[in-house]
Formats: sequence, structure tokens, C-alpha cells
Amino acid sequence: MGRTRPKNRKARPPAPELSESQRENKSEPTIEALLEKAQELIVQCDYDLAGKFVQRVLKRAPDNVEGKEILGVVQLETGHLDAAKQTFLSLLPPSPGAPSPPPPAAHLYLAQLSDDDPQTALKHFAAAVNILTLQLKGKDRAADNDVTSVKSDEDEARRTIVRALIGQVEIWMDPAYDLCFDPAAEANCEELLKSALQVDPENTEALQTLASVRMSQQRPDEAKELLEKAWLSWKDLDADNPQLPPIASRLNLTKLFLELSLFTPALMVLQGIMASDDEEVEAWYLEGWCFFLMAEQAREHGGKLDELTWEELAKDSRDCLETCKTLHVNQGHPDLPLREHVKELISRLEELGVKPSPEDDGQDDDDWEDYEGSDGSDSDVEMS
Repeated sequence: MGRTRPKNRKARPPAPELSESQRENKSEPTIEALLEKAQELIVQCDYDLAGKFVQRVLKRAPDNVEGKEILGVVQLETGHLDAAKQTFLSLLPPSPGAPSPPPPAAHLYLAQLSDDDPQTALKHFAAAVNILTLQLKGKDRAADNDVTSVKSDEDEARRTIVRALIGQVEIWMDPAYDLCFDPAAEANCEELLKSALQVDPENTEALQTLASVRMSQQRPDEAKELLEKAWLSWKDLDADNPQLPPIASRLNLTKLFLELSLFTPALMVLQGIMASDDEEVEAWYLEGWCFFLMAEQAREHGGKLDELTWEELAKDSRDCLETCKTLHVNQGHPDLPLREHVKELISRLEELGVKPSPEDDGQDDDDWEDYEGSDGSDSDVEMS
């Protein structure tokens, strides 16, 4: 005889059938998770896949600010510049749905996209500085309650403000724009750099930019002091220390050292760069140029410099330049003036009878001729 069901127990109603959209939503990652994955892919330079993740975000939340920022970056990095510009503009008033205040990154990217309109670029840089300055004041007030949590954000805000101020200086100094001939250009640069160093007094990029201004003003001693101050703040750090300035900033410092004939610090900076990346084309170029300039100086002053003969220095120059030449070709490097200058320096060393070391065969100059095609441009790099 079977069991009798208790009369006081009710059977459960059948579970409702989930619709297709409900089943998708149940397994769909959160917007935060999708954004985090898109950011990871941006760091990995996988822009196409990052774009697919961010499109999933914007399908669910069309006005998501971070999603739009990432979409703009994807469009920018994949060469869709007009689309990127429209995406970033959608984050600024009077665009419907634009946040208040708008994200400073939108202004910074639009400044980058306005290279054909320096006045517009200056306005976007200034707007980003204003927003970040207000945010920084808010972080200062919040620091009274939670110092640890705001310190990193505050430091990043300061660095971004300085970069935006330096971006404006670079526009004022750029000979490609008429602004560099404006009577107010010098005073504007001074004021912008003063503001940058008030925000971050030890910022190496600001110090280097001010040194560049001093050199243009024919004030080399002041430029030297500023460069040494910038360099001393990080010169003893290990090659993998995250506090090191970016390689691009260190390469610019090297160029300024060379303009001032400060060869030893230039070589030390380059040594640190190559410890991080021994296939950095511009580093090999600058090292070769540095040894070339040292060899020239040695020839002019009795044949020696720092206990090295001009022939030894010229040999080091030739080897560095040969390495640069090989890397330039192998990487398909886009800097054509650099390539032309390397060829010029190698030709001059060849005329002096300086040959490459046997273990560094290099490639024949004919390879470079094939590589450059028929539209190679002349070098615009001046010899010191």
C-alpha cells in the first residue's frame, strides 16, 4: 500500500518559465566586471576585443561615463579619430546626458585630437586643469578623514594637472603654430610652468620643460641646474622601479643633456633605459650620437676625452649607430629623420676610417635605401 500524502502539505507551484532575455541577464556579467575586463584589454593593447566588451556595457547602460571613455580610447587607438572625437564630445555639455562635472579625461583626449586647432586644444587643456583642481581640493578635505585612501588619487590628479599644463606650454612653444611668435608666448609659458611646479614642485617633466625654456632664452646655466635637479630625484632608482619617469621623458632629458654637452649624465640615463629595453631605437641613436659628439670634442682638444681617444669614442659611436640602424629596419620604425641622421653620422665616421666592430656586421646601406622607398625625407636634426 502506498504512502498517503499528508493533507496539510501543499504542493509547490511549478517554477515559471524564464524568458530568453531573463536567462541571458541571469548569466550576464556585471557592468563593473565588463568595464574592468575592457580596461585590462586596453592595457594589453587588444583594442578590438576591448571594444566588444565596452559595447556590451553601452548596450545595457548607454550613458555610462566610463564606458564612453573606454570606447573613445578604442576608437582613438584604432584610427577612428572622428568617431573618437564625437564620443568624447558626448561627455561634455551641452550634449544630452553629459555628466556634471564632465570627466577631465574627455577634455585631455580632445586636446590631443585638436592638433590642427591650437586654440581649441588650449581650451580643453585649461578645462581639464580646472576640473582636476576642484577635485584635488575635494580630496584635500577628504584627507582629514581617510589619508591612505585618497593619497594615490591625489598624486595621480597632481601628475595629470602638470601634464595638462605642460601640454599647453608645448603648444605655445611649437614652431608649427603661429602662437610661438605671439609676444605673450614667453610670459604664458613662464606662468604655466610656475603653476605646474606649485602643484608638484619635484615633477621631473615640469623641471625638464622649464629647462628647455631656459635654453631657448639662452640661459644654459639655469637650464643645467634644473636638469640636474630633475635627474637627481630618480638617478639611483633600480631599472624596474615604478617611480622612474617614463622612457619618453628620460629620452627627452638625454637630448637636453646632449644640447648642453653633458655627456656623462646623458650616457648614464641611456644605460638605465637600455636596462629596461635594450631594443629602444632612439636610445641606441642617442648613445651613438653622444659618442660621436665626444669623439669630435676629443679631436678638437688633443685627441682625448675622459682618458679615451677619439678613435675609441668614434668606434663606440659606430657600433651604437649600426645597432640602431638594424633595429630601425627590423622594427619598421616610423621616425624617418632619425634614420637619416644615423645614415649621415655613419657616413661621416666611414670617411674618418672608422669601421664597425667585426661582431656587429650591421646591414648594408642598400638595405636602408630599399626600406625608405622613393619618398625618404631629409634629416632635420642639427649637429651640435
